This record gives sequence, C-alpha cells and structure tokens, in this order.
Amino acid sequence: MSTKFEKAIQLIDNENSKDIRKESFDSKEYPKELLYSYRMTDKLLEFQPNASDELKLAARAQHINRWKIARSTYSMDRVGYLKWREALKKMHADITSSLLAEVGYDSDFIDRVVFLINKKLIKKDAGSQILEDVVCLVFLEYYFDTFSKKHDNNKLIDIVKKTWNKMSKKGQESALKLHFSDKSMLLIKQAIS
Repeated sequence: MSTKFEKAIQLIDNENSKDIRKESFDSKEYPKELLYSYRMTDKLLEFQPNASDELKLAARAQHINRWKIARSTYSMDRVGYLKWREALKKMHADITSSLLAEVGYDSDFIDRVVFLINKKLIKKDAGSQILEDVVCLVFLEYYFDTFSKKHDNNKLIDIVKKTWNKMSKKGQESALKLHFSDKSMLLIKQAIS
C-alpha cells in the first residue's frame, strides 16, 4: 500500500507526464515538465537532505501543467511576464491543492504546500527560501546555457543579478560549484561582481 506522500508524487508525475513538449537528457526523452520535476526533487534532496514532505511536494509540483498557460497569452514585456508568472503560480497551487486533498492530506498541510509553491516571504520563511534556492540552482545548472543562446549579454547579466539576489548565501555558494560553459561562467562572474 502506497503512502499518501507516494500517491501525491504519482499524481503530480501523472499530470506532468501529459506534457507533449519533450526534452532529451542522458539519451532518454522525457515530457519537459516531468524532467523538470525530477530535477527539482534531486536538487532539493542534494541541497536540503532533510526537507519536509511539504517542501518535497512543493518542489515536485513547482511547474505542474505549466504548458497550459502559454507565455504568449500575455504581453511580451515585464508587466506581461509578471502577470503570466502569477497566473502560473495560482494554477500550480490550485492543481496541487486538489491532488493533495484527493490523497487525504489535511488543510494545514495543503496550505503549507500552497504557501511554498507561491514562494511567499522569501528571505523570511526558511522553506520558501530553500525552494527559491532550488529553483535558481535548477535553472542555472540545466537551463541557463540554452537560455543564454537566445538573449544578449546585458539581459543575461541582469537576469543573473536578479536570480542571485533571490538566493541565500548557501544557495549562492552551491551555484558557484555548478559546472558552466566558459561563456556562462563569464556572464555569471560579471553579474555577481
């Protein structure tokens, strides 16, 4: 018999398995958001081995069904980007809340997971900060090199500065231990200097 936690993970994975966008990694193809959720879990357990179940589920569900709200449905400026991100957070929280209720979690547990998914009180709430650090580390390790090919250096430096400022000291130290291309490492050094 599976535990509530295992059932919740399975339901989250089932949702992310529906992503028709694919990404290859280690000679295997994955639904894009399923691979992202695996990376979030792995990075969380590496960064915070004793993470709570609430934090583990928030990390796993961080991008649940993300493909359902396209970036192009919002204006392609900073305001549109922020509105899109808020709509995504609400959707991720609503879907996850429903799945957690389905497996029998109580409202306090669900509220905490939703709080974490929304990354409330970063810098003040330890769980929110850990999740933000993990989000940033996953971005830097797995997505920054590809992302950097699509944008000019000034924009990339600005993005890295913003990312860096959201991270804790421990998160920043972990980021500097990641393996980057020479170009990415140069951009990161420029951004944090």
